Amino acid sequence: MSELLDLAGIFVFALTGALMGVRKRLDVVGMTVLAEMTALGGGVVRDLILNVRPTAFQSLGYVLAPLVATVIVVFWHPHVARLMPAIMVLDAAGLGLFAAVGTEKALIYELTPLHAALLGVTTAVGGGILRDVLAGEIPTLLYDRQLYAVPALAGSAAMAGLYTAGLHGWPAVLASAVLAFLLRIAAMRYGWRAPLARGVKPSE
Repeated sequence: MSELLDLAGIFVFALTGALMGVRKRLDVVGMTVLAEMTALGGGVVRDLILNVRPTAFQSLGYVLAPLVATVIVVFWHPHVARLMPAIMVLDAAGLGLFAAVGTEKALIYELTPLHAALLGVTTAVGGGILRDVLAGEIPTLLYDRQLYAVPALAGSAAMAGLYTAGLHGWPAVLASAVLAFLLRIAAMRYGWRAPLARGVKPSE
């Protein structure tokens, strides 16, 4: 079940990466690279920090899911773009899931709760950072005006707190993922934004 949820999150993240490739007018190779990096980058970075073999290289599905997403975007990107509101909801779910799972894995490998939470955030947003850098964009993590990293941090912190309190397994993961998901959805719905430095006016 956990692998199916992982693959669903990877697929949705890959769709956003491939769509970025369309917006940047990249060819199919560039789209595939962005899709793979967006979907798998955070998890690979997490596993390398933990000094374990990346999960993405242990299961064929982790590589195939982004490829399938890329093919869908290549042929039907206008239709996929019209589904962006639904995709963003699924993206929020993937964000929460990856933050919680990444934190739990770090805790299992005996990182401190603080370091585990930071690694959970890395799992959730790392792929997006790689996508933005490769696409020539400023990583959204550096101007989190739409509360993307903040929900991931909230979910990761919740997972670390629950684990430390002795609550392990899927109930803790689910609760933490739901917290991050709801915060991200609320931020999109109500336009919540991170503050700027004092006296700096927003560019939008």
